[in-house]
Amino acid sequence: MIFDFSQPYPSARSPVFARNVVATSQPLATQAGLEALKRGGNACDAALAAAITLTVVEPNNNGLGSDAFALVYDGRQLHGLNASGRSPAKLNAAYYEGLDQMPTKGWPSVTVPGAVSAWVALSERFGRLPFEQLFDAAINYARDGFLVGPKTAPFWAAAAQHFSDYAAFQSTFVGSNGAPKTGEVKRLPDHATSLQDIASSKGASFYHGRLAEAMVRDANAHDYPLTMDDLNSHRADWVEPLSVSFAGAQLNEIPPNSQGLMALIALKILRKLDILDQPLDSAVSIHLQVEAIRMAYDTVRRHLGDGDSMTLSAEEMLADPLINRLASSISRVKAGPRLEPMPAAADTVYLCAADANGLMVSYIQSNFRGFGSGIVVPGTGIAMQNRGSGFVLTRGHPNQVGGRKRPFHTIIPGFASHDDHPLAFGVMGGHMQAQGHVQMMLRIFGFGQNPQAASDAPRWHLTELGDLALEQGTPSAVVQALADLGHNILGRTPEHLFGGAQLILQLDEGYCAASDHRKEGHAAGF
Repeated sequence: MIFDFSQPYPSARSPVFARNVVATSQPLATQAGLEALKRGGNACDAALAAAITLTVVEPNNNGLGSDAFALVYDGRQLHGLNASGRSPAKLNAAYYEGLDQMPTKGWPSVTVPGAVSAWVALSERFGRLPFEQLFDAAINYARDGFLVGPKTAPFWAAAAQHFSDYAAFQSTFVGSNGAPKTGEVKRLPDHATSLQDIASSKGASFYHGRLAEAMVRDANAHDYPLTMDDLNSHRADWVEPLSVSFAGAQLNEIPPNSQGLMALIALKILRKLDILDQPLDSAVSIHLQVEAIRMAYDTVRRHLGDGDSMTLSAEEMLADPLINRLASSISRVKAGPRLEPMPAAADTVYLCAADANGLMVSYIQSNFRGFGSGIVVPGTGIAMQNRGSGFVLTRGHPNQVGGRKRPFHTIIPGFASHDDHPLAFGVMGGHMQAQGHVQMMLRIFGFGQNPQAASDAPRWHLTELGDLALEQGTPSAVVQALADLGHNILGRTPEHLFGGAQLILQLDEGYCAASDHRKEGHAAGF
């Protein structure tokens, strides 16, 4: 396949070409990944060193209490890892009696954190460096301090207000001087100690030892039924990715409980609608993409949950009878109906790495809503995710909260399998993720854009209620045409609504890497 390496959209980044590359949402994490490669590590070591560092230098989007997913391409085969955590075994719907929806703060929104188990599983199966070495940069930044980035600081300040009543959060992340401002130095000493524990015990402390005991002790002090058995029994699962073909490539996604299925359904619908016959960036093309996502979103909202609880399987949702019905229900001259919301938040970190031997890693981890639940386990720096808020309280729904279940997950790593040009990529940020995967697939494999151009292009975003956000740079004639089709076009929208991409495309020799100006993103290589 021939790619166009021009940059047709206004850009704050340049594509990066090298034989070894790392692309993350934060420059210090990218450098940690490169250092792992230069020490003799591979792309898996680089991805893990970067991911671990991100828990320190971008804590508003992930942390030690995160969940994670990964797709790893070993040059021959693609491997999927689901390291999302489950709810406590003793948790049930009665615990939330009287509530209209799942809480987003406090221990009742927490599930077992899985990111640490992802680090261990990936290192054991694919890593080359000693596990402890992957933590060096993160421990140094946590102990000695790091300068807070310009896109991190405002969200940190907002969280300081949001969690004003959470004492451990305030003492850990705010302090007497308030939330750190752009360029200020922040130290996280408790975080450093916990990282050292995890590194030296190869994760055992987090699920079986001192750190596990600290989590259970704090949960039980707040009447939340987390037990040592819940942590002891946690496992990261190797899974078979789901895939669909599009424009000569296969898009691969983690199977449920992740929302990757939404992107796959939408692409199959778009194939039925002959989307490649429409000019890229035209109103007609955007309309059809939006409507395909609308149908995929509603299907996922009604049927997706923990894979063991679903009554309609992923395979059935991707089968032609349902896809044909969804495609035929789309009007080319009128926008579809409003939507009912699903749990989502735009706070995530995504990264990818690739090495000269052909190993490629697509990796994502998140606390869900910013710093997560607001719970910081005293003395540990562990900010607990609030993935439990991804459950619903609707009786009989596959995603109804219950004991030892995985909730609906927004975070999805992407990987496109192409004979000559595999692509590791992701577009972090709530429901923008599946929508972003569709847009990247269309641009790169449908129209041959290089990864940086695909990232730079103005994006569209279908909100949870069915409104349409169009990023600055979308031509006014296109905006008007979409409004004429009945789309409720939102006015000025925040940058973070459109997510943040990192991408690595394998070329005939070496790679082309890209990072997103919507984040503090940085792609680099050698």
